[in-house]
Amino acid sequence: VQLLESGGGLVQAGGSLRLSCAASGSTSSINYMGWYRQAPGEQREWVATITRGGGSTNYADSVKGRFTISRDNAKNTMYLQMNSLKPEDTAVYYCYAQTESGGTWYDGSWGQGTQVTVSS
Repeated sequence: VQLLESGGGLVQAGGSLRLSCAASGSTSSINYMGWYRQAPGEQREWVATITRGGGSTNYADSVKGRFTISRDNAKNTMYLQMNSLKPEDTAVYYCYAQTESGGTWYDGSWGQGTQVTVSS
């Protein structure tokens, strides 16, 4: 599975951005997907996760109520709607896909990342 993020950019505090993650390859094997982020000098941290059918989502406390994760399986695309952005949301955002087939779990796939910069 290959993942390609888009939608990052520069935005003022309080603004919004929507990130997209387009999947290709063996997309039928994708189980859950998620977003992670990594700020300069920091470790990569988990942001949000969504299950295969999109019926269940989870968020890090730092983004809960401001970010919304969703996916359109017909388009093989996952989204992250980010509202009320704060300077501390500045980071490179990565999408992640966990693949599974017949009960066997495989190594996950990562995108190349997209930069989000929030100015104060």
